[in-house]
Amino acid sequence: MLRRLGIGLVLLAAVLAVAFLALRDPSLPRAYVVEKYSSEASQFIEIAGGAIAHIRDEGNRNGYPLVLIHGSNASLHTWEPWVAELGDTFRIISMDMPAHGLTGAVPGTPYDAYDKASQIAFVDAVVSEMGVSKFAMAGNSMGGHITWRYALEHPEKLSHLILLDASGIPPPGGFETPYVFRLLGMPVIGPLLGQITPRRLFEDGLRASFTDQSLVTDEMIDRYRELALMEGSREANIIRYGHYNEDVLHLRLAEISLPTLILWGEDDALVPVASGWEFAKRMPNSTLTIYEGVGHIPMEEVAKQSAADVREFLGGL
Repeated sequence: MLRRLGIGLVLLAAVLAVAFLALRDPSLPRAYVVEKYSSEASQFIEIAGGAIAHIRDEGNRNGYPLVLIHGSNASLHTWEPWVAELGDTFRIISMDMPAHGLTGAVPGTPYDAYDKASQIAFVDAVVSEMGVSKFAMAGNSMGGHITWRYALEHPEKLSHLILLDASGIPPPGGFETPYVFRLLGMPVIGPLLGQITPRRLFEDGLRASFTDQSLVTDEMIDRYRELALMEGSREANIIRYGHYNEDVLHLRLAEISLPTLILWGEDDALVPVASGWEFAKRMPNSTLTIYEGVGHIPMEEVAKQSAADVREFLGGL
């Protein structure tokens, strides 16, 4: 009996190994991804601790600085519509966060925990390296979480906050780590699953983020997927997923007195509009704007309207 059980386990392991090899997507060389997705505006700067950050410093170089932080699994490309709309007035600094975009993995640096604390330290190191001491800051989804956390740690550096469909407030009933994140956090299963990244996975995720499906192009899907496949990035994201619900600092949101504009897509299926109302209730100097017929990424889906709202909010800066 034990012998047959042992043979069965070996056969099962063999089947799983074959299935993994068949479904696994190989990593893409960093040089290939950088060449394809960098632009004339791309800069790769070394920051404190030795990490190399991919950033863009665009718009009016004499304008007031606006620092932009993208969401989970996205990249600084998501801000291109705002650069086009607001670059005449503002100096716009966007960056790829660790484990994302062309920054990718940052092993052996102070930022390789990929949790909120190291993400905030990364942002601060970037702006410090660029010599920016006072600025407005906007963030979408995960980037919104980083933005309000940054405001708690460095309020003296900020003049205004802009939160777009921000994460970090627990939904009714509290945080519950999604099942897929629990799987990805398992010691053996997680690293294996993290190597299986079919194109359909990215397409479905993007279609869930937009109400206007015409915005989800083949080019966008390919970009998200190939950036995620850059060597080292998937392994870094497995670590990041392990920190899904570690944050309880939302209990301190009332301490943030900075002028705050909260922008939200009413159709957001990832971070519901109820979270926008909750941010507005907790933050004493905030204004909430809700866009009808818009999903999780309003700076792309309603670029002109959201940028116009930002321009009005920032006033004469």
